Amino acid sequence: MSVPQSIDHSVTAYSLPHAYWMAKASDLAYKDRATIEQQARKWGFDRVLHHETRFTPPFPLEDTQAYTMASDRMIVTGFRGTEPVQIRDWLTDAVTPPVPGPAGTGYIHHGFGEALESIFPTVRDGLSELRDQEQSVWFTGHSLGGALAMLAGCRMYLEEPRLRADGVYTFGQPRTCDRLLAKACDKGFKDRLYRFVNNNDIVPQMPPEPAFTHVEALRYIDSKGKVHTTLPLVTGLVDRVGGMTADAFAPASDGVRDHFIDNYVTALERNLA
Repeated sequence: MSVPQSIDHSVTAYSLPHAYWMAKASDLAYKDRATIEQQARKWGFDRVLHHETRFTPPFPLEDTQAYTMASDRMIVTGFRGTEPVQIRDWLTDAVTPPVPGPAGTGYIHHGFGEALESIFPTVRDGLSELRDQEQSVWFTGHSLGGALAMLAGCRMYLEEPRLRADGVYTFGQPRTCDRLLAKACDKGFKDRLYRFVNNNDIVPQMPPEPAFTHVEALRYIDSKGKVHTTLPLVTGLVDRVGGMTADAFAPASDGVRDHFIDNYVTALERNLA
């Protein structure tokens, strides 16, 4: 297997090469508008929409951003993430109770729900506008962007079935919902929803269980950069312990280093070499 030179617009199912390009698309969400549009054209997407909204206090984020790029065969929506220390302010908010999930199914983290609500209408309308040739639809995101990609995919599936994504790829995604919604996603997105976790990445370990949980489809990247379809309990603990520090959110800790999207992209690229 070798690293593909660009996104394969004919993809309809899971593959490591496509995961690599979805990680690249997640990384692109952090860039400015001009860079996003220029790169999208290089990847063969001739139409790009930007989705942005502003927050006001007490939210720890100032805005939420995403973009949608479309060709005649594929549409990709990438949601922007945030810094680990900043996302901690969202994840450790134990005062605010969860809110009802998409279509009233289960419950989701209040902060993630508010962030998605602020941007979802423009994402939904953009997809409806751009999907004019039955293109495949993909959601992706890193960190907070992963949470939004997962929840947007769930909401489309439950509320806008005709716009249901063909695949959702998340990287370093925090826990977003309760077990009821997770089960609905596992059922509705079987073989469509993939959650990548890089070794000791601290963000996927929060907020704490049992209030919030993850969907089943894990792809674990071990300390040597190899992708696994499962995380064996004993092997996983041994693999993780080497890089752990007292403060997993410290800038030099393994928990923060493993969270950076660049490390996800690099690990996936190595698996293709």
